[in-house]
Amino acid sequence: MRFHSLPESKRYAEDEAEYATVLGRYNAVLDELFAGGEVYVITPAFTASPDVPSHQSGADHWQTLVVQEDFDPEFRSYAHLFVVRRAWQHGCLDGLLREVADDQVAGVLVTDLQLLRLHHPYDGGADVFLPTTEERDRLRERHAGWLSRYPGGL
Repeated sequence: MRFHSLPESKRYAEDEAEYATVLGRYNAVLDELFAGGEVYVITPAFTASPDVPSHQSGADHWQTLVVQEDFDPEFRSYAHLFVVRRAWQHGCLDGLLREVADDQVAGVLVTDLQLLRLHHPYDGGADVFLPTTEERDRLRERHAGWLSRYPGGL
């Protein structure tokens, strides 16, 4: 399901009050998914080279994926995935989440250690994947005001 970060599906925060709303919504859902547990934080680095770049967050290189574009089968790019394991605490990813909200970082995933619950923040909201429809429905009901009003939920 998809949650929007700001009222009226506004995409980008313009002041500190709106950033507080964005981070509040991200953290509220992340707390419900991961409170009291550990998470993997996965961040990609996209390059035109298969060589693994250095990563400033101290995360370890996990794997590299080859990305082939439909428009040019000869062209390849690489998604180098970095992962760090940490205890979940409210606000522990605020710096990263603010970069995501500003579209400075993309492709971040936060997941439990079993990879059953995924939180994918993006500029404008977050997509959440849960293992059961019951969990999804409970989370959706608790945050119904954050859902898209558009048909299809996007």
